[in-house]
Amino acid sequence: MKPLQISPETAITLSKQLGVPLEHLMHMPQHILLQKIAELSKKQSEDTAEKGEQ
Repeated sequence: MKPLQISPETAITLSKQLGVPLEHLMHMPQHILLQKIAELSKKQSEDTAEKGEQ
């Protein structure tokens, strides 16, 4: 499996936000990475909605 085709800056940001080591992130299957990004996006949108209600 070849490494993901993302920029170094994006890889570092995703690694920090997902709490995954950079080496694991770069060799993670694309469908799993997309699923984790979707979960992260959903969580952030829920957090934003909660802040807007206060």
